[in-house]
Amino acid sequence: MSFVSPGPGGGQPPAILTIAGSDSSGGAGIQADLKTFTALGCYGTSALTALTAQNTTGVQAVHPAPPKFVEQQIRSVLEDVNIHAIKTGMLFDADITHVVANTLQEFYKSSNSPPLICDPVCVSTTGHTLLHPQAIEVMIRELFPLTVLITPNKSEAELLLSHRNLPCKIVGLEDMLIAAKNLTLLGPPAVLLKGGHITVTTGDIERVSRSHAHILFVNDGILNENMEILEIADQDPSTLQLVVDVLHQRDDKTTLFLRPRIDSTSTHGTGCTLSAALACGLGRGLSCLFSTSALSSLIILIALVVVSDTVKYATAYTHLGIETAFLIGTGSGPLNHLHSFVPRIIPPRTSSNPNPLIRLLIQRSAKTWKNYVEHEFVKLIGNGTLPVASFVHFMQQDYHYLKYYARAHGLLAAKSPSYAANESSALITLHIVRESTLHKEFCAQWNISADELENTTESSATIAYGGYLIDIGLQGDDMKLIMALAACLLGYGEVGLWLKKEAAKCDRWVKLDGNPYLKWIQDYSGEDYQAAVKRGLETIEARAAADPPSAARFEEWQEVWEKCTRLEISFWDMALHLL
Repeated sequence: MSFVSPGPGGGQPPAILTIAGSDSSGGAGIQADLKTFTALGCYGTSALTALTAQNTTGVQAVHPAPPKFVEQQIRSVLEDVNIHAIKTGMLFDADITHVVANTLQEFYKSSNSPPLICDPVCVSTTGHTLLHPQAIEVMIRELFPLTVLITPNKSEAELLLSHRNLPCKIVGLEDMLIAAKNLTLLGPPAVLLKGGHITVTTGDIERVSRSHAHILFVNDGILNENMEILEIADQDPSTLQLVVDVLHQRDDKTTLFLRPRIDSTSTHGTGCTLSAALACGLGRGLSCLFSTSALSSLIILIALVVVSDTVKYATAYTHLGIETAFLIGTGSGPLNHLHSFVPRIIPPRTSSNPNPLIRLLIQRSAKTWKNYVEHEFVKLIGNGTLPVASFVHFMQQDYHYLKYYARAHGLLAAKSPSYAANESSALITLHIVRESTLHKEFCAQWNISADELENTTESSATIAYGGYLIDIGLQGDDMKLIMALAACLLGYGEVGLWLKKEAAKCDRWVKLDGNPYLKWIQDYSGEDYQAAVKRGLETIEARAAADPPSAARFEEWQEVWEKCTRLEISFWDMALHLL
């Protein structure tokens, strides 16, 4: 699903209705909703339930709209505009809540209704009450049965559950799982329990994954396996604090959406923004599909699939809105709702994701990358059982491959736009020359002389890989050449870190003591090589950020990256089987 795809009308943006209060400071309420609708390519309409005098420091006053006027606003919109999704926010009191539920039910009693999302806004971030206690029962009894999804935070979930005498204390991740499931007993087919007020660690995730095998995990904001080269410096993954949103659906399906916790004060209107983004996603995917009187089993099944997909994208949009926020006001500032206005194939660089291009390339070629990093050749290196003949053959061929690699960096220097880039290519070439001496030393240990090494016949895998590098280097786009060279540099760095990590485990299969290839492991996991990896990452990401690619150009980069990853696999196949 893409938020910037054409609308249901074949190019016309879907119309979304928000029924909520106004925020005079512009960060929450209908102002946040309308910004989100526009940013995500939808047409926004609104019905105001209350006016507020508020800013980033708090809510100073609330003035509710007359319930009859709320009804008139809703009907005025629905009778004229084809609405594809509806969201509710601040409803203030029981009378307004009843009017909203009754108006929607009456209007759609003889037709299918658009999907409805209820953000049960009860208390502001600064502690101001935004929903009268009497309204909670009306919301549960009259509004929840009409919804596709409700989006409470911790305190709202506890309040809702307490009204039905259900377990309501939410302290940790397991409590969130129970609470999300119990909330579906209140009527909605799906519940997204937001986790911004609960601190979760990777240890919590591992514990839950072991005890709840049926749970799905979506790690959009967290590094997957074989991405250790992308770890942020001085950050211990085991102590990483996470925000986990729990989606529980009526088919007893639970999905956890994991993202790094952001240390930010720009969180005003987060819930409004998220529910508005969800409405946009559902408006595109489930236009006019739901019946207010009863949801059929088929419609529920379709809804559950689309809801899960929509949550993934809505949480990503909201997370990036927080991470790219600019300073507004002196208190809890708003999100950056406009970050999606800049068309990007590659996400912007942020503190939690400084390497978005390489992360995207690895994610899109995850299977190939895993086969490269965890190749059988690498595993045999790790436990020291690789036949000596295979290792010597590899070192001989790699010695000749490095010549191609150095020549390719020479071509890159010729294309470089600055002296700094020239210097970088020259330094890498010098590093390659030093690395070639390592090959000579290894080969000498197994009685392969320097002359014999120089005169070794190049294998077909070496010629294919080296020839491809030179071919890409002779083409026009230097970024394509950078992509071709990156697979080797970053792949060996990842292999070194993977073997080092496996060697540190209690049930380790990597054996360092007495391993004849220990120096090879140490070299690629060591500080010098990893520093080269970090420099390479910075160069690649800085170039991509300075000259963002079009969709077609990015696909070229991806193709080159994947091709070189496959050539690396072929190179190790060659070594393993003495080809």
